[in-house]
Amino acid sequence: MTKLDLRKELKHLYQPTSKQFVIVDVPRMNFLMLDGRGDPNTSDDFQNAMMALYGMSFTLKFASKLQLGIDYTVMAIEGLWWAEDMSDFLAGEKSRWLWTMMMMQPDHITKRMVEEARKQVAKKRPSPLLDQVRFEKFHEGLSAQIMYVGPYADEGPTIARMHEFIEQNGYVPAGKHHEIYLGDPRRTAPEKLKTVLRQPIRKK
Repeated sequence: MTKLDLRKELKHLYQPTSKQFVIVDVPRMNFLMLDGRGDPNTSDDFQNAMMALYGMSFTLKFASKLQLGIDYTVMAIEGLWWAEDMSDFLAGEKSRWLWTMMMMQPDHITKRMVEEARKQVAKKRPSPLLDQVRFEKFHEGLSAQIMYVGPYADEGPTIARMHEFIEQNGYVPAGKHHEIYLGDPRRTAPEKLKTVLRQPIRKK
């Protein structure tokens, strides 16, 4: 049995320091992705998206282990966040937020495996959004990031400092705000939650 430790292999992307902002070059990777809109705290679509992505990801892990002899740890949920009017995003008008929730998949996962997993999840743990899950490559490229520790609602000042860091180093934002959720809010105290905050950038 081959075992992949993707979190260790990609430690610079998924376990950055919380002491300072860093610039990384994020390679092209495979993701299960699902788009939606609305307040993540109250939206049924958001909860259904979580159900669909986790269901697919764990089903793919077990298929990989049984069929290919390759085991790995399911990766964290990630989110891209924006709004049609970015002032709504900056002001915290969550009902108007747009999002793409996603989970990274190892390179050996194929479209055929994804479609088979979709069929299995539909039988065992169906989600209203299961048919909307897509499998595609996502290339973020050059990005600024930091590990944030604390409640999701208090991220604002850290995000603001990250944008100051981007400006001071001769870059401008070049993509959607990205968060990687390494903690489980159902089991972890808010002040101990760990979240990777990432912003794609480009030179001025």
